[in-house]
Amino acid sequence: MLTCIKCGKQFPSRYYLKTENMCFECFNKLSPDEQQKTMKESLMRHPMTTTTFTFEGYRILKQLGVVRGITVRSRSIFGTIGASFQTIVGGNISLFTELCEKSREEAFEMMVLHAQQIGANALIGVRYDTTEMMSGVTEVLCYGTAVVVEPV
Repeated sequence: MLTCIKCGKQFPSRYYLKTENMCFECFNKLSPDEQQKTMKESLMRHPMTTTTFTFEGYRILKQLGVVRGITVRSRSIFGTIGASFQTIVGGNISLFTELCEKSREEAFEMMVLHAQQIGANALIGVRYDTTEMMSGVTEVLCYGTAVVVEPV
């Protein structure tokens, strides 16, 4: 159990919590900018992540299991209209690129926080997966194996 720094209540450490020091209720009362700042402060200081299953120069001492971060996003009507105009010109559709990047970043940050909460100092085998749940609504999943490593 963790203790909320805002209200002092005890709350469970679960993968979907966005911060290690604040309960879900207090976190939701923050402005979006404050939420983003709080999430970044909660992440591992120097997250060691890789898509491979080893870290060169490090030995894996313990595997802690699969960790994940999930976010579900939708396009706004304004974003869809703006992106439609961008498709006329061709090239990179920056509005969709930005939405995708924010979704991946949020899922990644949740995965790293989950790993930190269970005592990991590194993540191996990191992957992303996406699913379109309905038209304009996409789930982004980021997952990997949480491990404890030490330099060789």
